[in-house]
Amino acid sequence: MKTQLLGSTPLVSTRLAYGCMRIGGAKGPDDAKRARAAVACAYEAGYRHFDNADIYGGGVSEKIFGEVLREVSGMRQEVLVATKCGIRKKGDPDPDAPCRYDFSAAYILASCDASLKRLAVETIDLYYLHRPDFLMDPDEVAGAFDRLRLQGKVREFGVSNFSPSQVAALQSRLPMPLAANQVEIHLGRLDPFHDGTLDQCIAEQMTPLAWAPVGRGLYAEGGTVKPDAPDRDRIGTLLALLDEIAKARRTTRTAVSLAWLLKHPSGIVPIVGSANPDHIREAAAADDLDLSREEWYRIMEAARGRQLP
Repeated sequence: MKTQLLGSTPLVSTRLAYGCMRIGGAKGPDDAKRARAAVACAYEAGYRHFDNADIYGGGVSEKIFGEVLREVSGMRQEVLVATKCGIRKKGDPDPDAPCRYDFSAAYILASCDASLKRLAVETIDLYYLHRPDFLMDPDEVAGAFDRLRLQGKVREFGVSNFSPSQVAALQSRLPMPLAANQVEIHLGRLDPFHDGTLDQCIAEQMTPLAWAPVGRGLYAEGGTVKPDAPDRDRIGTLLALLDEIAKARRTTRTAVSLAWLLKHPSGIVPIVGSANPDHIREAAAADDLDLSREEWYRIMEAARGRQLP
């Protein structure tokens, strides 16, 4: 699989990343075995960027991924390990505590130590703030990031689900450039093309990563629109176009949907989140598919449901 640098950092990522959220649902030996097999399949299929978070399965995803790192010889030296912090669940640590976001230095530092232990690694390659904390103090976050880097616990930092203004506010205080902003981007969510997110990534040399890049399966092979969907006709037209292009290119709808994101000059890295080995391998085909500008804009027009102005 082809690679690219993340932002202006030395981190190297494959053009597709593998997301570990779904493997966090493992509740028994058989589930855990299937989860480890999914991670191993992604590695064998060429993925070298693995995305995680401390809240996925309450830490189960990080733990299972760490087990695969130990089991597969040489894997740790070849992959980029990414994880996130900052979301606190209801009841943590007191019964009356609400679900919230926490970018306090103490919480960031403690979360990093816990993730390092579950992942069984000495250093996290890319550490994200998961969702914007309305009480974020950029100077406090900068201090925590600086400390983690000096301690050798984190190489580079990123944010997830941040607006351009939130990115700018944090970056203004950081001693290092943010490597990435991970946001929801797919054919059903075009906001990042219009709200400045992708423009900022280009201007600031920051890589956008796309979570749910096939719209939770809707724009993947076999995805179908719900009969009661308010925009059923628009989605149906889009799916038919994706299938038409996939047939002409001798590939799958999944590959076309992901290749559409890969075409953007900001260097979008789609995060493939399936735990199905066949789907993991199927998605990897997008790496070799280069859509024409005409194909790209036909898809954009169908996704919008109207002609471009």
